[in-house]
Amino acid sequence: MKKILITGTNSYVGKSFRNWMQSDPDKYEIDSISLRDGTWNEKDLSSYDSILHVAGIAHVSSDPKMEELYYKVNRDLTIEVGEKAKAAGVKQFIFLSSIIVYGDSSSRKRVIDKNTVPAPSNFYGNSKLQAEEGIKPLECDEFKVVIIRPPMIYGKGSKGNYPKLAKVAQKLPFFPDIDNQRSMLHIDNLCEFIRLMIENDESGLYFPQNSEYVNTSVMVKLIAEAHGKKIRLTKMFNPFLNLIGLQSRLINKVFGNLVYDMKISTYKENYQIRDLGESIKLTEMEIGKR
Repeated sequence: MKKILITGTNSYVGKSFRNWMQSDPDKYEIDSISLRDGTWNEKDLSSYDSILHVAGIAHVSSDPKMEELYYKVNRDLTIEVGEKAKAAGVKQFIFLSSIIVYGDSSSRKRVIDKNTVPAPSNFYGNSKLQAEEGIKPLECDEFKVVIIRPPMIYGKGSKGNYPKLAKVAQKLPFFPDIDNQRSMLHIDNLCEFIRLMIENDESGLYFPQNSEYVNTSVMVKLIAEAHGKKIRLTKMFNPFLNLIGLQSRLINKVFGNLVYDMKISTYKENYQIRDLGESIKLTEMEIGKR
C-alpha cells in the first residue's frame, strides 16, 4: 500500500484526487493537510511515499498588492514543503504547476512544444515557474520530483472560466463562432494521470491534456446541449471581436489560442479516459464516477 499526503485540504484538484482514489482503498491510503498556518510544519512526513502539493493561489490577479503573497505561497511554501519532505525521507514530490508559465493565450495559433521556453506574463505564472526552479535541485535517486504543467482544468465544481462559460451557454440563444484551439484537461483525466505518476514512481516534467483540442464555440454548444438547450453559433460578431481582440485580455482569454503539441502529452499508459463530449456531460449532469 502506498501512503499519499495531499497539501491543500480545500483544493479542487486535491479533493477530486482523493475521491478518485477511494475506489482503490487497499492500494492507497490518502491523507490531506492544510498549509494555511504554520502548524503543518510540525507534522511528521516520514511515513508518506508521495506528497501531492496542490496548495497555492490558483487564480490570476493583476493587483500589484497581491504579488508578494503569490511568491510567498506559490513559490516559497512549495520549496519549504519540498525540503521538509526530502529531509523526512519521502520518496516522491508531485507539484502542480500550470501552462501559465508560458504566458497568455494569443489571437494567433500558438503551439507549445518541448523546445518552447517559459515566458510568464504575470506574477502568478512567474511564481509557479520559480517554484519549479526551486524544487528541481532537490531531486536525487531517493527523492523523485514530478512537475505537472496542466492547461485549464475543468469538471464538476471547478472554478475559473469554465463555469462562467457554462452559465452563458444556458442563457444565450447565440454565441460567436470563432475558430480557436485550446488545450484543456478534464479533472478525471488529471486524477488518473497523477495516479499513474504515483503508481509508476515517476519523476520529470509532464504536460497532460485531453486527447483533443477544444474550440470554445463548440464547447459552449456542447454545454447547452447537455442541458437540453439549443444555441446557435454565428460569425456575425467576428469582425467586432477580431477588431478588439488584440486589445482585450478578456477576449483573448475566452477565444485565444494556447495548446500543447500532442506529442509532449503522450504517456506510456492511457490517462485520457474522458473525451470532450463525455467530459462535458459528466461535468454538467452530475453523473461523473470512475
